[in-house]
Amino acid sequence: MLEKIREGSQGIVAKTILVLVILSFAFAGVSSYLGSNTGVPAAVVNGDEISANELEQAFQNERSRIEQQLGEMFTALAADESYMNGIKQNVLDRLIADKLIDQAANKLGLRVSDEQIKKAIIEEPAFQTDGKFDNERYLAVLRQLGYQTTSFRNMMRVDMTRRQLLNALVGSEFVLDGEAKQLAEVQGQTRDIRYLVVDSTPFLSTVSVSDEEAQSYYDANVSQYMSPEKVSLVYVELNAADMAKNSDVSDEEVKTYYDENKAQYQTAEKRLAAHIFVAATDDDSSDKAKADAIEAKLTAGEDFAEVAKTDSDDNLSAQEGGKLDWFEQGVMDPAFDEALFGLQKGQVSSIVKSEFGYHIIKLLDVQASQATAFEDVKAKIVAQLQEKKALDVFYSLQTKLADTSYEIPDTLAETAQAVNAKVQSTALFSRDDVPAEFNNPEFIKAAFSDQVLASGLNSDVIELAPNHVVVVRMKKHQTAGIMSFADVKSGIVERLKQDKANDGARDKAAEYMAQLKAGNDTLTGASLTTLAKLGRFNQDIDQAITNKAFKIAAPAENSVTIDTAALATGYAVIVVDKVNEAEGINDNLIKSLKQRIAPQYSEADYRAVVASLKADAQIEYPVAD
Repeated sequence: MLEKIREGSQGIVAKTILVLVILSFAFAGVSSYLGSNTGVPAAVVNGDEISANELEQAFQNERSRIEQQLGEMFTALAADESYMNGIKQNVLDRLIADKLIDQAANKLGLRVSDEQIKKAIIEEPAFQTDGKFDNERYLAVLRQLGYQTTSFRNMMRVDMTRRQLLNALVGSEFVLDGEAKQLAEVQGQTRDIRYLVVDSTPFLSTVSVSDEEAQSYYDANVSQYMSPEKVSLVYVELNAADMAKNSDVSDEEVKTYYDENKAQYQTAEKRLAAHIFVAATDDDSSDKAKADAIEAKLTAGEDFAEVAKTDSDDNLSAQEGGKLDWFEQGVMDPAFDEALFGLQKGQVSSIVKSEFGYHIIKLLDVQASQATAFEDVKAKIVAQLQEKKALDVFYSLQTKLADTSYEIPDTLAETAQAVNAKVQSTALFSRDDVPAEFNNPEFIKAAFSDQVLASGLNSDVIELAPNHVVVVRMKKHQTAGIMSFADVKSGIVERLKQDKANDGARDKAAEYMAQLKAGNDTLTGASLTTLAKLGRFNQDIDQAITNKAFKIAAPAENSVTIDTAALATGYAVIVVDKVNEAEGINDNLIKSLKQRIAPQYSEADYRAVVASLKADAQIEYPVAD
């Protein structure tokens, strides 16, 4: 909240003050401080209500925060009602946690005095002018944002009281040097290993799965085969781009447009420039003197190109006698541009100063402005006129589309007739496999809305893209349910075959492990790969091998430890030869780890306190009749 206040007041952003005020307002909103609410509460915590309005305001604030964070990606997520409901539930959980903390603070007798509140307001930079509290500024900012001084102070009292308790909990957490050092030693430990991988692929050709096995697996795991909600739609579509293709444009219209807009089809005048350049240095007077000397040579009759080759600081153009390129007006540095377009062909300018240094410019040639031939732009004009005509028709039909589909909501036949379009249909699709041409968040939201599915009405007009709209209605609705065995049988068979192949790889890996434990390092048809000083976070080999290598017990002196690890398609045999102590542990590393661990401890403390308070609390979720 104070962030908004600071933006409104154009004050300096404060680094620290009333942190919990910001957090509280981010979730609770203003409404709970400005008046009472009526209706069914969202929750009742030990007799204290969290109003539905308070939850809705907090939800909208959280929604806005996520939208700012995710940008366009949020539009697609917002179309998923279950995702948004999850966010709303998280917001309610946070409001309940805040209420429990407030109640605990009051039970402990924690209080914030008027003087503490006054001090916090006075020290808030958003209310200061030239580093001093400005009462007029304070009142103006509150008025601008619609706050009353009394309600604002009451809100601060609640949040500052809560802050006392939280500071006592999370602010007192600390990390011992020994804890950080122990973590550093564990994280930095490396292991010398040998390993081999038994791939399950060769075993696939040797296994089979019967219908009975597949059916048994399906029956035992039927919950895995839920079919998502699907819908098939009929729709009427208007697309200005399609209309443009069928718009008739006569040759006379095209020629008239060309004649009336010839200025659009003029090529700009271009000039071929050459220059002698003196690059800017820290000594401007020396730079100017050098330019004067060059100008004197030219005045004395020396050839421009030859002087450019010997005296210009622009080495690239100097090789070409100072020749640059063709330029349209307005492309180069303003001073250079003005001088170039003030010359006659073959004329040399006086000394010109730009931000880069000094120039002496010569106009080598001029390419006059020319009108593009009618035939060269005819196709472009036809497309423009087609688009213009199509848009005129489109806007008229879009109004009819909206009006007719709304006035006759139980069919699209009349709507299609009104806009001279066809009623088309889609196949069944879920939220995750929408037809490509309709894969638009607003379309998905409308397709699965209560208006279309529950009420069976036409949707509102949906904009798929600029000048491309559609109205839909339900053709068929398939609720989420269990997929039939026939539909999933092939997938089950492939999965069971892979499982059996993995079992074969596991048995083979067990044979190798037995040989290694017996002291036989020479394996038939396989060899071990040696890897020294494997790190815990190594990404060069299968992560399952790394994870298992660090779970295997450290070997005793003059011995090794051996185990197997399941991979996605096979098994690995892992031999741990040696455990190496961490290297490079120093005070800086320990300090860095302490800084990382402390917030985790504080977060854990906070969650534990909230969980404890919830366990002892009476929380109700009333439902409206």
